[in-house]
Amino acid sequence: MASSSWNLTPIVFVLLSLFVSSAFANFYNNIDVTWGDGRARILNNGDLLTLSLDKTSGSGFQSKNEYLFGKIDMQLKLVPGNSAGTVTAYYLSSQGPTHDEIDYEFLGNLSGDPYILHTNVYAQGKGGREQQFYLWFDPTADFHTYSILWNPQRIIFSVDGTPIREYKNPESLGVPYPKNQPMKMYSSLWNADDWATRGGLVKTDWSRAPFTASYRNLNQNACIWSSGKSSCNSNSPSNNAWLNQELDATSQQRLQWVRKNYMIYNYCTDTKRFPQGFPAECSLQ
Repeated sequence: MASSSWNLTPIVFVLLSLFVSSAFANFYNNIDVTWGDGRARILNNGDLLTLSLDKTSGSGFQSKNEYLFGKIDMQLKLVPGNSAGTVTAYYLSSQGPTHDEIDYEFLGNLSGDPYILHTNVYAQGKGGREQQFYLWFDPTADFHTYSILWNPQRIIFSVDGTPIREYKNPESLGVPYPKNQPMKMYSSLWNADDWATRGGLVKTDWSRAPFTASYRNLNQNACIWSSGKSSCNSNSPSNNAWLNQELDATSQQRLQWVRKNYMIYNYCTDTKRFPQGFPAECSLQ
């Protein structure tokens, strides 16, 4: 009996591997390279994507689909070494002057200094809702999962399953919330040495170019918006549990751990920026 079970193990392992890999989107089928003149590359039969930046140009891509609410997971491995002046952006956005946007921006730094993870939320064209964090690991050494959960009640930013930020719908306070404009997912790697590293004091060292960031395991569990309709209307509620998801007690504790130990900027506590009082939504966050 033991011998028979052992012989089945490789078959079961292969079947499980096929099941797990099928959950992740193929980059060929799900994204369009939008700029970079060959600096964005899809590799490994669509399982890996890299963006590169040199002195001439950066590069970027966007999702083929638009979404109105969803949970988007992406694994990133950031530019290693001296990445000062570079920004790797990964975000959801609609278009136009009153656009909505949900941002991750990874601000490069000198070798040995930590990356700054910059987050922001735009609604009806207005942003200015920045929170910044250090990470509790080296984001250049391996892939890590960066997630955006966006539903009608809240936006949750998570890193490797640990929530780092929750932005609650502030419409009850008269503040707009991203809920009516479908958004695509975007990512880009670009030079921002006029502001990104220590306010622009540290410039990009082009002798280290090309700078490269890597992506894999895109998972888009989201409501696809097409021809004025949402794909979620025809799905059973059990497939879209994230539409009503909120942070449980354990997740709240993890969020507070991040805020206590790794948050380095919060617009809702910036008295110099808001001497007349903080924005209304800060009372909810």
